[in-house]
Amino acid sequence: MVSSRLIVVFVLPIIFTIVTGSVVMYDILQKPDRELNMWPMSSENSSHGSSHDSTLKIIGLSSEYLISEPIEIQVQVSDSSFSCGDLYLTIYPSGKSDAVSQGGFFNQCFENESNLLPVDDTFSKIIDVPGSYKLTAEMISNDLQNISSTGIFTIK
Repeated sequence: MVSSRLIVVFVLPIIFTIVTGSVVMYDILQKPDRELNMWPMSSENSSHGSSHDSTLKIIGLSSEYLISEPIEIQVQVSDSSFSCGDLYLTIYPSGKSDAVSQGGFFNQCFENESNLLPVDDTFSKIIDVPGSYKLTAEMISNDLQNISSTGIFTIK
């Protein structure tokens, strides 16, 4: 008597939940314009804001650098709602997701009209492995909206 009650009360609801969830997910993913957004805070698919490449510019990035030459850039923000926030600069090898170099500049607030970041600081990195790289600049405002921009360069 206990074992049949155990099956009805505990095991059958678990099986029913898994089967129903699988059917619903299968049906949703069969629609051609649907996708799963498993990481809602990413820069491309943020629920709090969206990525606006035109409002964030990478200033000073050349297309080619020598191995011993530092990569020195600034970022210009042209969106007035991003007057304060955190700036993240990351360099990736092209086609890979492992970062070679990162820089974080927190509580960046600008009051002048140039809107250049980082304020009172510099981003300067030397990469000693030849190849093609992608630099990503991302600004996250205090209300968790974000903008980003990317640039590609080569190390010779």
